[in-house]
Amino acid sequence: MSGFAIDIDGPVLVATMADGENRLGTPMLVAWNDLLDEAEGNPSVSSLVVTGHDRHWSTGLDLDEVLDLDDTAAHTFMRKVDLLLGRILTAPLVTVAALNGHTYAAGALVALAFDYRTMRVDRGFFCLPSVVVGIPFSPGRSALIAAKLPQPIAHDLVVSCRRIGGHEAARSGVVHRAVDATNVLHAARELAHAYSGKDPATLTTVKRRMYPEATGMLTPQR
Repeated sequence: MSGFAIDIDGPVLVATMADGENRLGTPMLVAWNDLLDEAEGNPSVSSLVVTGHDRHWSTGLDLDEVLDLDDTAAHTFMRKVDLLLGRILTAPLVTVAALNGHTYAAGALVALAFDYRTMRVDRGFFCLPSVVVGIPFSPGRSALIAAKLPQPIAHDLVVSCRRIGGHEAARSGVVHRAVDATNVLHAARELAHAYSGKDPATLTTVKRRMYPEATGMLTPQR
């Protein structure tokens, strides 16, 4: 699959991004949606793990593409990013992001849309630098941050734009496990296997009801 290397491990689909910094541009958005189509369409798969390669999980938007768009095209592109976040947030799967490296900006938002996150402690930062970059969060992205992070932590990370490593991310509730580099994917696989086998329709319904504000803004209107 373009953008991802796929491995099926029983009920767990493990996808590895293979595009360097894994920036979100049009090709990567297509790849993400293709990945979700494959995972959701495989009746033997009930959990999804996504990791990266080398130093990065995802460094956010492909600004080379985004900044070259006119206002209408930029709005359309940003809406596609929102819809991806909403699709991951409400996926009929147990989702685990194995953060092997830097996870910045829109990449950090994608990670927050997952059910669980593991992160390596020796290298890589989690950062929400919207204020520094000068691209405000959409209402849906703000709702996602508020839904997934403790309020004081969310406020600090958004206002300060500071980078945090694995140990602090685990202490503050940004990630669920902080481990050494050799175990970040293993820990994600463990979580995915432990919580696999859930009823897909019920899982999506529960997620929608847990995060109604974010879901309402990040998913297509019914």
